[in-house]
Amino acid sequence: MSQNPPNLRPDLARARVDATRRDGQPTIGMVSLGCPKALVDSERILTRLRAEGYGISPDYSGADAVIVNTCGFLDSAKAESLEAIGEALAENGRVIVTGCLGAEPDYITGAHPRVLAVTGPHQYEQVLDAVHAAVPPAPDPFIDLLPAAGVRLTPRHYSYLKISEGCNHACKFCIIPDMRGKLASRPHAAVMREAEKLVDAGVKELLVISQDTSAYGTDIRDRATKFPIVDLARDLGSLGAWVRLHYVYPYPHVREIVPLMEATGSGGGVLPYLDIPFQHAHPDTLRRMARPAAAERTLDEIAAWRAACPDIVLRSTFIVGYPGETEEEFQTLLDWLDEARLDRVGCFRYEDVKGARSNALPDHVDPEVKDERWARFMEKAQAISAAKLADKVGTTLEVIVDEVDDEAATCRTRADAPEIDGNLFVDEHFDGLKPGDVLNVVVEEAGEYDLWGRPA
Repeated sequence: MSQNPPNLRPDLARARVDATRRDGQPTIGMVSLGCPKALVDSERILTRLRAEGYGISPDYSGADAVIVNTCGFLDSAKAESLEAIGEALAENGRVIVTGCLGAEPDYITGAHPRVLAVTGPHQYEQVLDAVHAAVPPAPDPFIDLLPAAGVRLTPRHYSYLKISEGCNHACKFCIIPDMRGKLASRPHAAVMREAEKLVDAGVKELLVISQDTSAYGTDIRDRATKFPIVDLARDLGSLGAWVRLHYVYPYPHVREIVPLMEATGSGGGVLPYLDIPFQHAHPDTLRRMARPAAAERTLDEIAAWRAACPDIVLRSTFIVGYPGETEEEFQTLLDWLDEARLDRVGCFRYEDVKGARSNALPDHVDPEVKDERWARFMEKAQAISAAKLADKVGTTLEVIVDEVDDEAATCRTRADAPEIDGNLFVDEHFDGLKPGDVLNVVVEEAGEYDLWGRPA
């Protein structure tokens, strides 16, 4: 297989990059694995390379070398990264490795000694140095022009906007602070400048990402306000694009952001959507995770958000089978989910991760029990989702078009983030629609995770 598999590389499969190659132009391929934050790193690397005159190849055979941006959060992600490196070596032979797994160079070179170089996460200069050594640049200043918004690996109408790096939490199951360091926020002006360029280039939706979006700016001394994320959200919401907040910890000051969502009408603004990593609900489980252990207070926060913005959509992810999790603790999680009735829910079975403190906890849960609890959790979450979506039938929703083919236009509502949430399919009267269009749709049918409708 010479083409990066679309089902495994959604960032590349839907990329909108110019693959035209001039005579003598050195060309680099990119395989980007892991989370959207890693995708932003890939975009920054490619933007720098494009500015130096490198071309970007969508396949292995057309590249002089391939960069593999790895994920190292879970052992399963590490295995996928090693597999991707091996595939790139087999198909191209000249491979540079970067990203989170790059923090363990011996682990990579032990499996793949032929890689040209290994660099850690967000070490852009080292990646560029490795590319220069493998494929010297040959820029043509009269031909090589860099788009004002840089190189993006997402469709033209949405883009991830990373506002900070690192995290100050010390969750026992997580090694991100070890790989990416403590919280380091980008200056407000720099974030706004990037956002303005993206909107000017036609981006209709900004997906705000970080390790801890609520904490943005709290690492900056002499800051003008106590919680800079509130001002940043307000300013981003003024640009005329949809603004979607991800990885928002449920701190009390999130209540100051929610009114911005309620004030958002049709068109752009801060969407009534919060992606919040609750992880669990039982206080003992949360304490073993070294996370805040106040599920009742979390329910109070959810109630306050919904009172301030009745249309708010809440997404979260949870871990089942964490070391020491009893049946009683798991049942508490199910009961909490019944009460919280979150709109979008994901769930992971706990995995040991090299270097995580949770590995040393006693009473690890048997894999069969993890599977059984995961299935019970997802069954309940699916039922809640189906009931909530059924309530949408007959309503009119604003949607953005992601893709159009012969059968339908695949859209998302303001309640759905790309790649992780559901879709709304328009399978009649969709002639003339194109990706990035925003329109109103009457919902006619609902499933467990998706909706179907017609243009209003």
